[in-house]
Amino acid sequence: MLLGSTRALKVWAWPAPIDLRRGFDGLYGLVEQQLRKEPLSGDLFLFTNRARTGCKILLWDGTGLCIFQKRLAQGRFANLFTTAGNPVSVSLTASELNLFIEGAAQVVAVSPREIRPQNLIAKVPRI
Repeated sequence: MLLGSTRALKVWAWPAPIDLRRGFDGLYGLVEQQLRKEPLSGDLFLFTNRARTGCKILLWDGTGLCIFQKRLAQGRFANLFTTAGNPVSVSLTASELNLFIEGAAQVVAVSPREIRPQNLIAKVPRI
């Protein structure tokens, strides 16, 4: 399943397990109060349970909040949990999110991080 295919899409992963019985309001509150992100920004917000067998993604599609949920038939999702007491969001690319959803054992950087256009202009040879 492909959720977003543009580099401009930002994906934020909650780095601690949550109770996946949380719905729209519970996940919205985590994003807004704990991650200090805007839930209606169009960014994707990823959450997993303690066993890492299920995940939810909260997103705003422009007309309403959506939740995508998946439970693996076997195996576990990659470990995005931190050991620190104060969770900080983990940033993923759309490609990394899609690998995660497919059940990849670990999330590895699969593409370069954001490249700013102004840096490219200076490197283009003039003819």
